[in-house]
Amino acid sequence: MTRLLIQLTDGNRTVLDDLLPLVYGELRSLAANYLRRERSAHTLQPTALVHEAYLRLIDQSQVRWQNRAHFFGVAAQMMRRILVDHARGHNAEKRGGEIHKLSLDENVDVTDERATDLIALDDALTALAALDEQKSRIVELRFFGGLSVEETAEVLGVSAPTVKRQWRMAKAWLYGQVQKQ
Repeated sequence: MTRLLIQLTDGNRTVLDDLLPLVYGELRSLAANYLRRERSAHTLQPTALVHEAYLRLIDQSQVRWQNRAHFFGVAAQMMRRILVDHARGHNAEKRGGEIHKLSLDENVDVTDERATDLIALDDALTALAALDEQKSRIVELRFFGGLSVEETAEVLGVSAPTVKRQWRMAKAWLYGQVQKQ
């Protein structure tokens, strides 16, 4: 996969046919994970989210793909953007819609009653990024991207203990921010 990503970075678009089967399953799992946190009547399906994200990913001409973890980190960011845009559009249609609380515990099985509010999280992540870009990226890669501590460390070029420490601090900070809203 890394070889194909490097070839794609070098402009070889013929590798896309080989790349899709390698990434599709994980992208689908990532999309399903995102959508489990959404409201039950969400109109976006995992397959549509995967296709939209994949189309955006392969259109990236500025990204120098490093490896699998980097690819899925960027994919997580793309899916987050797609879902936030979708949520903002939905809320624009339905001003004053129901607000959902956020859980940053990746081990919790989120039900309809505990759906996340992506807009509140996006606003909080934007504020966190202004204070500490690395902590914001760690949340994005771990919470949205589903990357392990080790994979996150690899993407960011830091140690696993640094990721663990900053992940704990970022979760606490974001929880406080989301509770204010």
